[in-house]
Amino acid sequence: MLTPEINERLTRVGPGTPMGELMRRYWHIVAPTAELGADPVKPVRLLGEDLTLFRTERGEYGLIGDRCTHRAISLAYGIPQENGLRCAYHGWTYNTSGQVIDMPFEPACLPLKIKSYPVQELNGLLFAYMGPDPIPLLPRWDVYAREDIDRRVEMNPLPCNWLQCMDNSLDPVHFEHLHAVFGNYVMKRLGRPDAMHAARHLKIDFDAFEYGIYKRRLLEGEDEDADDWTTGHPIIFPNILAVGSESNPSFQVRVPVDDTHTMHYRVLCSPRPDGKPKWEGLPIDYIQLFEPNGRIVANTVPKQDMLAWVEQGPVSDRTLEHLVTSDKGVIMYHNLLLDQVARVERGEEPMAVIRDPKINEPWINITREGRPREPFLLPNQDQSNIVATFAPTR
Repeated sequence: MLTPEINERLTRVGPGTPMGELMRRYWHIVAPTAELGADPVKPVRLLGEDLTLFRTERGEYGLIGDRCTHRAISLAYGIPQENGLRCAYHGWTYNTSGQVIDMPFEPACLPLKIKSYPVQELNGLLFAYMGPDPIPLLPRWDVYAREDIDRRVEMNPLPCNWLQCMDNSLDPVHFEHLHAVFGNYVMKRLGRPDAMHAARHLKIDFDAFEYGIYKRRLLEGEDEDADDWTTGHPIIFPNILAVGSESNPSFQVRVPVDDTHTMHYRVLCSPRPDGKPKWEGLPIDYIQLFEPNGRIVANTVPKQDMLAWVEQGPVSDRTLEHLVTSDKGVIMYHNLLLDQVARVERGEEPMAVIRDPKINEPWINITREGRPREPFLLPNQDQSNIVATFAPTR
């Protein structure tokens, strides 16, 4: 179990907190580009800060404070201009750097500025950097930047702390019970057949690498040359789980909205057999976790994971936990987080911050399994949507 102080150090992400300062050294998804299509101004909350995301008439993106510095009205109702965002109340206009560049009715434009953060777009996703200068490169991870795959995104707001999602990714053995035993119980109650075998884990292990941690497992019925054991699944520091195979890579990205809320993105990829895109842009699916009665019908792997995360409460009280031998990946991840927090506090740069353009082009390849693993699926289970629905690579 952890002390209250260490739990706070690991979970709190607001300005000035130890973990908040670490998380601000990385680029985070702030929204899909398409969300600014129908309405070019969007209020957002990221790392405990209320902000305004907008697109100018020139197509430039800005992320600035949520209030006009004149009379503190919300900028979520601002009017995009060629050179910035004009406040709806008195017309004060802000450029993408948060600088006031126009004050109608005033004899001079005062040198006022509100907070602002850089935004970059990559293949349909907008990323924000909220840390100090010098600004690192936006990492061109393979799922974000590969040109030979089609991408789509599932978005799911979650009423829980981001670390609960990530801890789950360092816990391989939960698949046996949460997804197989409990998943089959849910299917039985729905009047449906079992979905998975409860294959037993023979051994698990974890290896640090330059961008994070590899999670490996050997399952009953597999040989030791199985990709799941020899390669495994990478956790890209600090908040991405890479799943799927090299031909169908995917990301689960856990973006901290604040201490008690997370925006969960699943960036799902599929190959292009004929080399031609299946669609234009980046399709977005908005996933609802809760039923109208407030309960969760956990009939898919993602919903089973999310049930486990949110039912720990807004911020899991880790002083109540009793970690055991199968939790060695969780312990390793917590220690890595604390080590990187300490690095930032010493004025050093944390791991997985990309500054070398040569590393970043054309993309950063993350080694994965050569083929999908399907050890939990029953023979009669529909395989058509395995990566999106029943992928046992979690």
